[in-house]
Amino acid sequence: MISPRIVVLASGEGTTLQAIMKAGNVVLVISNNSDSGALRRARQFNVPGIVVGETTQPDLDMLAILESSGADLVVLAGYLQKVGKLTLKAYQGRIINTHPSLLPKHGGKGMYGRRVHQAVLDSGDTETGVTIHHVTNDYDTGVIIAQCVVPVIPGDTVTSIEERVKKVEKRMICEVIQNWQYAGGN
Repeated sequence: MISPRIVVLASGEGTTLQAIMKAGNVVLVISNNSDSGALRRARQFNVPGIVVGETTQPDLDMLAILESSGADLVVLAGYLQKVGKLTLKAYQGRIINTHPSLLPKHGGKGMYGRRVHQAVLDSGDTETGVTIHHVTNDYDTGVIIAQCVVPVIPGDTVTSIEERVKKVEKRMICEVIQNWQYAGGN
C-alpha cells in the first residue's frame, strides 16, 4: 500500500498533529495562526510549516499550496477556519476532520474543542466520543469514516472529558490514516 502524502491543517497547540507526524508521512503543516503550537511542533519534526489566511486569500493560496505539496490526504486537526469551495472541490473525498463528539451531536459552526465538551456536560449526555469524517462545505456534516464512544463519568469536568477524548482522537486519526486507501490518484 502506498503511504499517502499528508498535509495537516491546524490552528492550535498541535497535540493531535504531533501524533499524526509520528504515525504518517506528513509533508506540510498549514496554520491560519502564526503563533500556533502546531507550527512549533512541525519545526521540531523538521516538517515545513506555512501560514495561510492571516494576510492571504485562503482558498486560492490553500489550493496552490496543496497542489504544490503533492498532498494525497488533507487532515484537519483543530483547524478553526472553513476550507474554501475550490479546495473542497479539488480534494473531494481526500479532506478529513477530527471532531470531539459523536456527530451529528454537538457539531456545527463554532463547535470545537472545549465548547463541545461543555455542550456535552450541559446536555446531560452519558457518552461523547470522537468522529472522523469527510469535510464538506457545511460544518461537520460529511460522511462519517469512524466513530468511537467515550463515556461521560459522573463528576466529569470539561478538562477530564477533553483529556479522555483527545487520547482516543489521537489513536483514531492515526488508525484512519494508516488504513487510508490511496490508489495514486483521486
